[in-house]
Amino acid sequence: MLETPRERPGYRLLSAATALPIAYVGTLLLLLCAYMFRPALLSPMLLMLIIRQAAPLGVAVIGQSLCIRILSIDLSFGGVAMGVSYILTSGYVPGNQAVLIGGSLLFGAAVGLANAFFIVRLRASSVIVTLAMGLLLTGIVIAFSQFRAPGDAPALLKYIGQTRIWNVPLAPLVWFALLIPIGWYLKRSVLGQYIDAIGANPRAAHATGIPYASVVVLVHVASSLFAVVSAFLLVGFVGMGSLDIGRDLALNSLAAVILGGVTFGSGRGGILGPAVAAFMLTFLFNLLTSFGLGEPSKLMLQGAIIAMAAIAYSARTRN
Repeated sequence: MLETPRERPGYRLLSAATALPIAYVGTLLLLLCAYMFRPALLSPMLLMLIIRQAAPLGVAVIGQSLCIRILSIDLSFGGVAMGVSYILTSGYVPGNQAVLIGGSLLFGAAVGLANAFFIVRLRASSVIVTLAMGLLLTGIVIAFSQFRAPGDAPALLKYIGQTRIWNVPLAPLVWFALLIPIGWYLKRSVLGQYIDAIGANPRAAHATGIPYASVVVLVHVASSLFAVVSAFLLVGFVGMGSLDIGRDLALNSLAAVILGGVTFGSGRGGILGPAVAAFMLTFLFNLLTSFGLGEPSKLMLQGAIIAMAAIAYSARTRN
């Protein structure tokens, strides 16, 4: 009996490779490129530095992936990160480090609740709501910064962002400490099943008694809190506040989520795929820097990556 093309080992291997999120193949190609042209980037020291740089984006990607899995989106990350940076470093909020960190978390929860209110109660588009929220927060911070500029970061965040233990940076450990339990929880919990059901068909999920509004509120609050933790890592890594912190966080997190295999209404890539994509994007930008490419080239490539992510999403939706 003749073997059909679909039964051949090569075809099965190719099918398995194409079924993987783009981030896995992209990361492998980038590592091969670095091995051939910039082997210094593969040294343990530089790889640890790149992973540390990827940690803030990786944390933000967790929140973005939750939103996309319920057919929503969060574009307010940049405004949240800028607001947190200013709360932590401007001196406007009195109190010690614990008060500043707690106030930042409350700020993030309030932003998530506001986003969810407009999306759930007023049935507004999540794209418009969260984009407007990000712009509003950015404008408020810029206005306040004219009277008092951002200052130094709290010592605890500097310690987390800059300290190494046995040559391992602390920031990636914070990322993994969030990533692993959340991935396990989403697979095993009722909430994870609710998220998958809402992403598959929101109306059917609502009709079967799933608390649609509560899940959307919870996801958007969690997304904003992840943006806050991402800002903690960014501020700690830089060592001071800045009006540029988190500027590209929303678009990069969106690209990483889609390249990681999570598309609107589908959690196919799980938690690991977007995490690999966050590393891939960070490694790519470091590789481009090693080739001497400037900021304009990086911006053009960033746009191309986002376009590629959109094309990949469209192709997988058709399939």
